[in-house]
Amino acid sequence: MEKELQVYIDGVYYPKSQAKVSVYDHGLLYGDGVFEGIRAYNGVVFKLKEHIIRLYRSAHALMLKIPLTEEEMTQAVVETLRKNKLRDAYIRLVVTRGVGDLGLDPRKCPKPSVIIITDTISIMSKEAKEKGISTMITWVRRNPVDATSHEIKSLNYLNSVLAKMEATANGVDEAICLDKNGFISEGVGENLFSVKDGKIFTPPSSTGALAGITAELAKKFAKSLGYDVTETNITPFQLFTADEVFFTGTAAEVVPIREVNKRQIGNGNPGPVTKKLMAAFQKATADPAEGVPIYS
Repeated sequence: MEKELQVYIDGVYYPKSQAKVSVYDHGLLYGDGVFEGIRAYNGVVFKLKEHIIRLYRSAHALMLKIPLTEEEMTQAVVETLRKNKLRDAYIRLVVTRGVGDLGLDPRKCPKPSVIIITDTISIMSKEAKEKGISTMITWVRRNPVDATSHEIKSLNYLNSVLAKMEATANGVDEAICLDKNGFISEGVGENLFSVKDGKIFTPPSSTGALAGITAELAKKFAKSLGYDVTETNITPFQLFTADEVFFTGTAAEVVPIREVNKRQIGNGNPGPVTKKLMAAFQKATADPAEGVPIYS
């Protein structure tokens, strides 16, 4: 029988089938907590430092005191991968407010809980990356920046879940969310870029879009390839008439978009800029310098 994966919960490892949290945990009751999705490629945890920094930044915004230092958290992630003998994996790092009572007050939760899951994930198929995906602009608006903004990577993802449900109901691969002013924000779990006349555009964080780690890499690669990258408001019309559109994300990586609301993007195939950035990303995931080694 194949050995079960082990899940880290507050310093103790449990078999996957026995890994549980209390029904009184405010992460479950109220979505009160933060998380990161992280990838490991060929024995290296890709951009782990950057993910840890973002986790602690999100926690700070929620006034959530993580009970481990950044270095201790880094070691806990690596050790969990070692325990499960994984070299290629998806890591879900979760910090909840912890166990409290049935009221909202976070002061009733004396100790936050840390969970580390190491497993696999399949978001976009090989075919999706070769041919591009279909998308639609959803009625579900991104929460404004003065609400539960997606600038904080919190456990409350109902905004994204509703948008994903609509995309599925309409037979398309993914949804694109607008901000409250009608500008493009992001996908349900991805940042968005458009290309027009050799220039690259992406929505600013003022639309509620998360500051994506893969998105920052894409900007870096684009500039090194000689492309201008501008953070600016993008209208649906500008998206419909773009030469290329693509998503970036830790789970999705770099994915071309061939269609938005039944409008073909460009010639309907992944464009040259997107292809170059996909190749640059794949090269980076093979570079040990881009992350933290699991096995020294």
